[in-house]
Amino acid sequence: MTSGPHTPAPPAPAPPEPAAPRAGRREWIALGVLMLPLLFVSMDVSILFYALPAIGADLRPGSTQQLWILDMYGFVLAGLLITMGALGDRVGRRKVLIAGTAVFAAASVAAAYAQSPGALIAARALLGVGGACLMPSTLALVRNLFHDPGQRARAVAVWTTVLATGISVGPVLSGALLEHFWWGAVFLVNLPAMALLLVLAPLLLPESKSPAPGRFDTLSAVLSLAALLPLIHGIKELAAHGCRPLPVLGITVGLCLGLVFLRRQARLAHPMVDLALLRHRAFGGSVAVNLLAMAATVGFAPFFSQYMQSVLGKSPFEAAMWSLVPSLGVLVAAPVGGALARRFDRGYVMAGGFLVSAAGFLWLTRTGVDSPLWTTLAGSAVYAGGLVAAMTLANELALGAAPPERAGSAAAVLESGQELGGALGMALLGSVGAAVYGRDMNAAVPAAVPDAARETLGGAVAVARQLPHRLGETVLASADRAFTHSLGMAAAGAAAVMTGAAVLCVVLLRRLRTPR
Repeated sequence: MTSGPHTPAPPAPAPPEPAAPRAGRREWIALGVLMLPLLFVSMDVSILFYALPAIGADLRPGSTQQLWILDMYGFVLAGLLITMGALGDRVGRRKVLIAGTAVFAAASVAAAYAQSPGALIAARALLGVGGACLMPSTLALVRNLFHDPGQRARAVAVWTTVLATGISVGPVLSGALLEHFWWGAVFLVNLPAMALLLVLAPLLLPESKSPAPGRFDTLSAVLSLAALLPLIHGIKELAAHGCRPLPVLGITVGLCLGLVFLRRQARLAHPMVDLALLRHRAFGGSVAVNLLAMAATVGFAPFFSQYMQSVLGKSPFEAAMWSLVPSLGVLVAAPVGGALARRFDRGYVMAGGFLVSAAGFLWLTRTGVDSPLWTTLAGSAVYAGGLVAAMTLANELALGAAPPERAGSAAAVLESGQELGGALGMALLGSVGAAVYGRDMNAAVPAAVPDAARETLGGAVAVARQLPHRLGETVLASADRAFTHSLGMAAAGAAAVMTGAAVLCVVLLRRLRTPR
């Protein structure tokens, strides 16, 4: 049957959506170059764990100075991430990456040859400045190198795995270097990679920045630093020393300044943090679940390392080497998670990853003084694998939701959430562990035993050396049992956090696609 003279013609089919350009060999080589700074920046978070005794013997810092030597890098890194991400969007991410590389290399030399605690603290602060330039730039450049969603997912999986591996490798490398060299070698090991990056970055990495960046707002940069530093420092102090007026005041000041910062961003034409992007389910939800993931990871990490050394009696280097075994779970789980997300709803796949992680933590709640080492390592591999698989998908979803011109500030917000999550995890799980340990020790040891044995496992070891042999053995045995009980309760807390992250994934992140 033919159409009449007045029958309207059928509408023309919509043109197919153009395929995103695929990355070639040059882009994948560029990704390898980007992993160099990421590996060493993440290693510097943990590389001093085993070098502190040698630094203490050489420079003789006070207890407060020793804490600042350890924490200054992380504080400055967290405080400047948003500023450096926004700066990269405006002046160019490759420029900020190269500048950060030069600063990081110079600060590494200054730290290695520091002659006083103050000089080392200042060098660690400068390392934080360099790290804050490098971390958001690497993730933002990944966003601009890989436009195809499938390729970007694989690139982000590599990024997340290298980040997690760097934190694990830091203590191992530190232990290996300290076996043969002086403590400054843990900083000088950065230099060959940084030199290679300075040569290769201009050749392989394309420059990228926002086409309409707007003016850089100095007041916003000051406010973000002034908000994050007292907030994270206050949370860590609460974890270490309990509820005291000064940390509570710091947290209050940080929250108030953070509110001022957000109100200013809402009024600016070109804000550092795009609040509309934060309200987007794909981005805001990914930031939230990443924060919870880092809370569980960082909060539980000290329990694992103390268990390996103080309860099982491993040397620092042995403990660090055994801590690499759970990384095998990461290497298997990350690609499996990506493959499942291509076939099923990624919100449910991420929730499944967090539930696998919760199962691994629940496994660790049964850890005892006499538990076989393989059971602890297996539980750690399960929780690490599920967690990193879910975090990889969250990072990729957040990057896909962010427009390419805002990639630097988006990456910085994502990473700032991770830093804040780590501080919260140390405070929450650390407080749970300390309360359980103290209660068990109060019930197990005589009142005449010094209070230091009731506060920490390290304090119990030091006190036991000064007591008569039989009483010392009793204190040590009680401390080991109390600590493994506190480890189990911290693992239960981490499992609850992972379950909460799984619920958030189902509520906020199901039925979402990564935009092209």
